[in-house]
Amino acid sequence: MSVLKLDRVTVLRRGRKVLDGNSATFQAHRVTAVIGPNGAGKSTMLNAAAGLLQPDAGRVTLDGADISRLHRRELARRRAYLPQRADVDWPITVERVVALGLVPQLPAFGPLPQRFLPAIEGALASCDVGHLRERPANALSGGELARVMLARAFVSAPELLIVDEPTAGLDPRHAIDAMRRVRARAREGCTVIVAIHDLDLALNHADDLVAIRDGAIMAAGPIESAATPALLSALYGIPVRLVRDNDGTTVRFLSAAEAP
Repeated sequence: MSVLKLDRVTVLRRGRKVLDGNSATFQAHRVTAVIGPNGAGKSTMLNAAAGLLQPDAGRVTLDGADISRLHRRELARRRAYLPQRADVDWPITVERVVALGLVPQLPAFGPLPQRFLPAIEGALASCDVGHLRERPANALSGGELARVMLARAFVSAPELLIVDEPTAGLDPRHAIDAMRRVRARAREGCTVIVAIHDLDLALNHADDLVAIRDGAIMAAGPIESAATPALLSALYGIPVRLVRDNDGTTVRFLSAAEAP
């Protein structure tokens, strides 16, 4: 079980602050949804959280240790990261792509060791891609590849799981299933951070919320208290109404005529 913290993290690009002194805490056993409009800084925040981007100021810690000082092999063992656009350009099988999530334990060449097969099988099944295991990964549809990449993130049972837009390109059934699987990982003790545009999925499957706009965090906290119509309206610049019923919460964006 791991706790990840951003402590006054600032990231500059060509002199512009992409992240501006952001602080946030991501807890084990919880899914944190990072939301905000395009260009808000969500992917940059996830890259910094994953230890792939060194902040210009501030620091990122994992269980109190500066993530930049962790050995790359240890970080790879403890953390899984799924970028927003993950592609496969060579014709290796789906099974082998999923197995790559076991790096650094996996041998570079040869058949997959028997001891890894149960984890690979479980990851394939969890993302409904078992029937694709022998298919070349570069021959998959966008939605199929997205599920395969999610399986690759799951296979090592990481302490920290960071995924950027895991439901992009998925049909509604598989998008809901992906968030349920991500939530299940959190219930098993994983610290899960998800950048996501689908607010209905975020509000119904995440525990916590980090809302970011123009590189600055506007709100952070439990979904129930942080996700208010006022916050979402300010975040996206459009009036918002939340509709809650027995099936969950739905976000409705209002026209000017409907706005209160």
